[in-house]
Parts: sequence; structure tokens; C-alpha cells
Amino acid sequence: MADAAVDPGSAPSSPRLEGAVAQLGFPVVMGAVVAGAILLIHAGYDPALAFVAAQLPAFAAVILLERLCPYHRDWNRSHGDLWVDVRHLVTITAVIALIDPLLRAAGLVVLAWLSPCLSLGLWPSGWPLPAQLVLALVVAELGQYWVHRLQHETPWLWRIHALHHSAPRLYWLNAARFHPLDIGLNAVAAIFVLVALGAGPAVLALWLLVNSIHGIFQHCNIPVRIGPLNWIFSMAELHRWHHSRLTRESNTNYGQTLAVWDVVFGTRFLPKDREPPRDIGLAGLPNFPMTYLAQLASPFRWSRITAVGSRKTS
Repeated sequence: MADAAVDPGSAPSSPRLEGAVAQLGFPVVMGAVVAGAILLIHAGYDPALAFVAAQLPAFAAVILLERLCPYHRDWNRSHGDLWVDVRHLVTITAVIALIDPLLRAAGLVVLAWLSPCLSLGLWPSGWPLPAQLVLALVVAELGQYWVHRLQHETPWLWRIHALHHSAPRLYWLNAARFHPLDIGLNAVAAIFVLVALGAGPAVLALWLLVNSIHGIFQHCNIPVRIGPLNWIFSMAELHRWHHSRLTRESNTNYGQTLAVWDVVFGTRFLPKDREPPRDIGLAGLPNFPMTYLAQLASPFRWSRITAVGSRKTS
């Protein structure tokens, strides 16, 4: 596996620090926040409170590590995208807050309908919470994998997902650069399915927490090098290829959090002979808007956006 390269002159004063951050930053932060959330839940705290309490320190840690140890120093500089991404973060937070109870209610209706047809429960609620979390990640990832893959392979779905690939650089806030319709499709594929199978509030809170923390690391401007864990997580080393301007490279690594279904369906991509492209974004779409409101309107103004150029370079 190719090691991530740091820009000349951008490495921290201590190479030992750079190595520690690259190899341990993700597993240590993820492990700490998940363990902390589980302890809070077992102590009787509301799962939603445990989610917030564990999430915020992780965000702060990633932001700090990007400043201490950038993968590309230039990616720490705003490319005119910072406040656009902040607005997307606010929008996505609001969208999730609105649709989450609706999806949970719909899932409970389906669960009540299915349960009498089965002699056993649909969800192994008697399992330890960490084991239920692992199952939830694998099950939810399957639906999200196919939503994401179809967004790249189906033109009318691509116009919804293209916004995410319009990012001119990768840093933690890119995890929020999604169209609300994109978030809605993924939520149906994951939250609705998990609730319909019988996953409880604690499992859903932990699943959301892992996805949230993984998302900011997946897009982070840190020289992540996690070795064999790249066969488990769809981490930054894989995801940077997904943001390539070349279709043959970007139409890979569809995993939102886990790489398991990319492995199963043959779409995992991590070349050993070269580094991920530094010049990322949408090739062939010079008309794609870079302002917030225009990006929200982009799926509905696609003919104007595609008036010049083709979708992506092949």
C-alpha cells in the first residue's frame, strides 16, 4: 500500500509526531469516542446526549490535527469553499433532525408488521452493544453502498451527488458537503432499514456516531496511514481516489464507512504505485456552481450546468 505523502516543508517539526498522527490518529480517536459513548449509555445517559458528548471532542481533535500535521498544506487554506461548507453543515444537521424521527416511525411500522410473521426477533437485541454496533454498520453499509454506486452510474442520480464531488480540496468539513436529497436517500437506506429490523435507540446513536467521526477522518487533511485497517474502513487513503477527476478512479471505493462491500463487489481501489491526485473536483463541468444556494438548486438546473463540457473525464 502506498504511503500518504506530505508536502515538502509542510511536515511537523517532529517526524515522530507525523508518524504517530498518521497511524494512530484515526483508531485512537474513533476507539476513544465509541468507548466513551458506550460507557455513557451503560451509565444511563440518553443515547442522543452520549452521541453529542462523544462527537464534539472528536471534531476538535481532527481540526487540531489538520493544523499540526497537514497532508497538503494548501488544503488548509480556504478555496472560497469554507463558508459554503459551513452552510451545508447547518443544512445537513437540520435535514437529519427533521427526517430522523419520520424514518424511525416508518421503520417501527414495518417492524410491527413483520414481527408477527417471524418466530424470532429480527434484531439480536440480546447481543452486547459493541456486537450490535458492528452488525448495524455492516447491514446499513450495504444499502448505502448501492445508493452511492448508483449515484455514480445513473445520470439522474449523479446530478444529486455531483455536489459532493465539487469540493476543490479535502478537509474535515467536506463530510457535510452533500445535497439534502443525497442525505435523504442514504438515510432511507440505513436508518429506516435498521429501525425496521429492530435496532434500538442506543444502536442507532452509536451507528450515527461512528459514521460521523469516520466521515470527518475520511475527508480529513491528515496524512492517514492505517495499513491493514484499509480492508475494514473506507478511510482517507481509499476515499481520496474516489474524489479523482478520472471516472475510472472516482467510480470506486463507494463505502461510506466500511470497505467490506467494495471488497465483495470488486470496487475497492488502492494503487500501490502512485499517490492519490491532489487536483480533485469535477472535470468537464465548468458551469457547476460554487455558491451555496446555486448548489442546492443544481439538480434542477442540470441542463444549464451541462451546457458546456461532459460529466467527467474518462
